[in-house]
Amino acid sequence: MPLFDFLEFISDPQPRPAAMNMAIDEILLEKISVPALRVYRWLRPAVSFGCFEKYSAVEKRYSGREFVRRWTGGGIVLHGEDFTYSLLVPSDCALADMSPAHSYSAIHESLAQTMTDAGVPAFLTSDVSQNNSSACFENAVPHDIMLDNRKIAGAAQRRTRNGLLHQGSIQGVELPANFAEGLAASLAAKVSQRSVTPSEVSAALALAESKYAAQQWTRKF
Repeated sequence: MPLFDFLEFISDPQPRPAAMNMAIDEILLEKISVPALRVYRWLRPAVSFGCFEKYSAVEKRYSGREFVRRWTGGGIVLHGEDFTYSLLVPSDCALADMSPAHSYSAIHESLAQTMTDAGVPAFLTSDVSQNNSSACFENAVPHDIMLDNRKIAGAAQRRTRNGLLHQGSIQGVELPANFAEGLAASLAAKVSQRSVTPSEVSAALALAESKYAAQQWTRKF
């Protein structure tokens, strides 16, 4: 059964700088009124890291990539070849009222089913990885998505009074060209597609400059 009655699928095929990708998600969450799925690309090889991660550890290990501190939590994620998406859920939706564990599981169940339908027999894990690495894809937490014995999808969340932001990545697996559309269809009974608007891009550019590309945010910890 789909998670939503209606979903906006926000098409954003233009590769963007890391700071801009994070800023667009925050701008979208500020004005969200219906659930929305955004799938996006990266202008350059990048690494995103959770809002409480130590910058020095990221800089030492991943020099040569574009760095960005996410608004969400979680660990370190490499970007460029992955399938990256964000699900934005307004506060009046039932999913936004769920506990983090339950909302994470519900979203990943839909994601894993879409992958299975696309020929990738993915499943949710109930185990906790014993690896102490801060790299997200070297650790599996409950309800992450696995293929064979390796993690292929994880995510991080943030809640505000406006709703829930769930930022996810799928790595190391070949997906069909229409996977994004299939994911949208699995999440909602009815889907409407639109692009990121010029006003959203303008607001995100200002936010990217003042926050996500600023050293005081990037080197916060």
